[in-house]
Amino acid sequence: NGRMFITLKPLAERKVSADQVIARLRGKLGKVVGINLFLQASQDIRVGGRMSRAQFQYALQAGDLTELNRWSTALVEKLRRVPELRDVSSDQQTRGLQTTVVIDRDAASRLGLAPLAIDNTLYDAFGQRQVSTMYQQYNQHHVVLEVEPGFLRDPSSLNQIHVRSTHGVQVPLSSVASFKTENTFLSVNHQGQFPAVTVSFNLAPGVALGQATEIVDKTVQELQMPSSVQGSFQGTAQVFRASMSNMPLLIAAALIAVYVVLGILYESLIHPLTIISTLPSAGVGALLALMATGVDLSLISFIGIILLMGIVKKNAIMMIDFALDAERQEGLSPCDAIYKACVIRFRPIMMTTLAALFGAIPLAIGMGTGSELRQPLGIAVVGGLLLSQTLTLYTTPVIYLAFESFGQRYKVWRRHRRHRRDRKYLQPSTS
Repeated sequence: NGRMFITLKPLAERKVSADQVIARLRGKLGKVVGINLFLQASQDIRVGGRMSRAQFQYALQAGDLTELNRWSTALVEKLRRVPELRDVSSDQQTRGLQTTVVIDRDAASRLGLAPLAIDNTLYDAFGQRQVSTMYQQYNQHHVVLEVEPGFLRDPSSLNQIHVRSTHGVQVPLSSVASFKTENTFLSVNHQGQFPAVTVSFNLAPGVALGQATEIVDKTVQELQMPSSVQGSFQGTAQVFRASMSNMPLLIAAALIAVYVVLGILYESLIHPLTIISTLPSAGVGALLALMATGVDLSLISFIGIILLMGIVKKNAIMMIDFALDAERQEGLSPCDAIYKACVIRFRPIMMTTLAALFGAIPLAIGMGTGSELRQPLGIAVVGGLLLSQTLTLYTTPVIYLAFESFGQRYKVWRRHRRHRRDRKYLQPSTS
């Protein structure tokens, strides 16, 4: 095995990204016969997982090494045929050699050899048995018994081993045992105290991580692995799936917190909904911008969407706060109050939005080293701000008036219902 690090020129001196360089090298180096090549761009942020030959990992665990080897090999072979994945490999190294000594117990018994005697002889030869200790004035040295190093590398040296029988005769080990040499693991990785194999993979151009994880899950289901073999995503793929599964819960919790705070601030149950109604347009704008630019919905872009929730909500707060104050303090009608709020608050809304927009444009353009990491955040913010700013200036007053009308009708209905109930209780009895 070998590992090579390649340093690219500064971004200002080249016109291609690291992924494009990898795609170009993969096509040329893949024609070299006799090597397995894996190319991976170094990551500024690495979330968990083992060091592997690719960016994303899927780990298999089992108690039986033979079973783990069988199913991990089958999974790697099947994933290599999937066009959406690249550089599929595993950290399993089965090119080691082991020699198994199978004792013919009947022959050993006839010659007066006990299995324990054979075991002790093999341990004396290859087990580095400590037989003595040499003491000096300031130090001590352990005396280790073993064969010469040259015999340790060749399994045929077992033919030269002799075992002393109970009759005092030196019996060749090969006369009472057979030797079987086979492949074995060079090392065994563990995860959660169980042997584990990590299958790593990269994504093909234009393939999202969410799509790749679904393909891996489908492939694992098609293999129909036994219950003794368990699999799970690790590292970045694991964090991505966890964040995507928790996203609805996080957004719901954020909306509930916003609703409660705004409800207490404005002493209203309906107008917090007016402010929250501006958020869908921001999310749609961010997703459309990511789709238009061909950027995946990653953890960084998700952070940008969360950031949008605070920026976009500010526009509606500036209008609704002024309109409610005009209604309560100046006695204006809802229509006049929201119109006055739109006229007076238009310039502050545009100034704050443009400030956030121009601040995110350098991120969206992708300027400087490491821009690939920051670019999804900038694209999400710019797209969400453009669409939400275009829509909320028109939709927020309409939604405000609709909720005000609903609130007035609800108050009239409650007043009428209370009046009917009071009349029923005050009506004199005819009996």
